[in-house]
Amino acid sequence: MFDKLEDLLARYQELEAELSNPDVVNDQNRYRKIRKEQSDLTDIADKYQEYKTTQKNIEDSLAMLNEESDEEIREMAKEELNTCKQNLTKIEEELKILLLPKDPNDDKNVIVEIRGGAGGDEAALFAAELYRMYVRYAERNRWKIDMMNLNENGIGGFKEVIFMINGKGAYSKLKYESGVHRVQRVPVTESGGRIHTSTVTVAIMPEAEDVDVELDLNDCKFDVFRSSGNGGQCVNTTDSAVRLTHIPTGIVISCQDEKSQLKNKDKAIKVLRSRLYELELQKAQDAEAEARKSQVGTGGRSEKIRTYNFPQGRVTDHRIKLTVHQIDSILDGDIQEIIDSLTAADQSAKLTKLQEE
Repeated sequence: MFDKLEDLLARYQELEAELSNPDVVNDQNRYRKIRKEQSDLTDIADKYQEYKTTQKNIEDSLAMLNEESDEEIREMAKEELNTCKQNLTKIEEELKILLLPKDPNDDKNVIVEIRGGAGGDEAALFAAELYRMYVRYAERNRWKIDMMNLNENGIGGFKEVIFMINGKGAYSKLKYESGVHRVQRVPVTESGGRIHTSTVTVAIMPEAEDVDVELDLNDCKFDVFRSSGNGGQCVNTTDSAVRLTHIPTGIVISCQDEKSQLKNKDKAIKVLRSRLYELELQKAQDAEAEARKSQVGTGGRSEKIRTYNFPQGRVTDHRIKLTVHQIDSILDGDIQEIIDSLTAADQSAKLTKLQEE
């Protein structure tokens, strides 16, 4: 491990030197490439430097204990030694995590698809609440929301909503949200006061770039139609909405949020690219089925991942057996604790698998 860390630190220092080279600065493409590589190595280089500094402090404390006769100084050295040893163990664990292979999609924007499942109007109402939860979480991270398509049910619920979250690291934070979200509560549409169970499916897809997936527009059929729902007179009275059908896969995407037909077409193509990219990722993951068993689920649209139980005021993530009794704050976007727990569990599983190999 430490040979690898030395190599990475040497590479980081080499990149730093290159960034101050006028020839590199004047070549914007080369500069961006080197800057990106250096940025990717910053965390691990800083942590390894911290490790080396802590190790040096341990050596200095040991030397002081061997050389000093003053009891007060020796006591200070012992205290410093114990603190540094504890820190060194913690830093070693952090370095192991930083050395895990990085998901190449982690820094990407995400396209989020939320659809009401079993439960009719109640499922649509909860789909709207999950949408607001992710919007609030995005706001907490200062990320930008870009609506792609919205299909409402007339009582404030969403049959389907598709939107993009633009922000560095959005996929790394939200990738564990894909799956079936279950809600248990007395619906506003229920007069008998009985608790119902409804479901909503959430799909989190990394935004695909041109280089990620090859898309031939000759394989696409575009239809235009008049937008429905809220949006003002221009949206409702012009054929600005776009329906895109990808003939080879049968994927159909509708976008009607923009007044411009061209903008809706561009958004539909973005969603299609990400859907096709997700299919490719799924194929690769299926080829590594055994590896996926040891990791926290990130993509099964049919996998029940979480229950929101209103009578008990709890949210339970079934993958890691985590229960949080703060349903109101969670639905207000305070989901960082759940995300951190899922990330830690996934990292722990990957570390265990690496050690077994």
